[in-house]
Amino acid sequence: MNRLESLKQSALGMVSTRSFPAIIDTADAMVKASGVVLVGIEKIGSGYCTTLVRGRIADIRLAVEAGARKAEKSGMLVSSSVIPRPLPNLEVIFPIGSRLIELAQQNRHSRVSKQALGLLETRGFPAMVGAADAMLKSAEVELTAFETVGDGLCTAIIRGSVADVAVAVQAGVYEAKRIGELNAVTVIPRPLDDLDQILPVASCLLEEQPQPLQLPITVKEASKELVKLPDLENLSTPNKEK
Repeated sequence: MNRLESLKQSALGMVSTRSFPAIIDTADAMVKASGVVLVGIEKIGSGYCTTLVRGRIADIRLAVEAGARKAEKSGMLVSSSVIPRPLPNLEVIFPIGSRLIELAQQNRHSRVSKQALGLLETRGFPAMVGAADAMLKSAEVELTAFETVGDGLCTAIIRGSVADVAVAVQAGVYEAKRIGELNAVTVIPRPLDDLDQILPVASCLLEEQPQPLQLPITVKEASKELVKLPDLENLSTPNKEK
């Protein structure tokens, strides 16, 4: 049984928060708590985000408990749920099935993978841009993407070493509060591959897959046989019989 078929027959776990950094922190706690696979994150507006994981029922229960505790600690927990045996129709209607196919086919790598992760969420775009600028100027970090989840919530996502990300986030928090409203912030020192795959990454940071060398090939047309035309000037008019 391949990985995709195994995931389709496994239990489904969900934890919902009202913050993008909080859901990423929750997802990180879930995949590190037990042997589950992070399928993806669903955003439905007004800041509500849900992380979806698949795996054995026992692993799913442990992961959901760990994720709910993490979200509750940050004050962002909305709800959590475990579905032991989702039926095929549920897989087709909701984005669960399509995300499993994407997961099986995905082969995305970026040059900032495996680096520490920092997320800073503000209510209002100017505060997020100002915080991102402050973070970039305060330490050796890269701004990899930003995410909006509705209700005016915007998240700047940075990558770098653990120390640099920590320093940058501190500077970003100060600037976000100065300009507008800070909603949430988190630092993840060692994100796992599952988390790396679902995070948005700017296209300029994606590693391009090597393409085969395309050499121009000149195809010569087949030579056509030349037919010699008669010399019209030397042609004589045939004599008519009298």
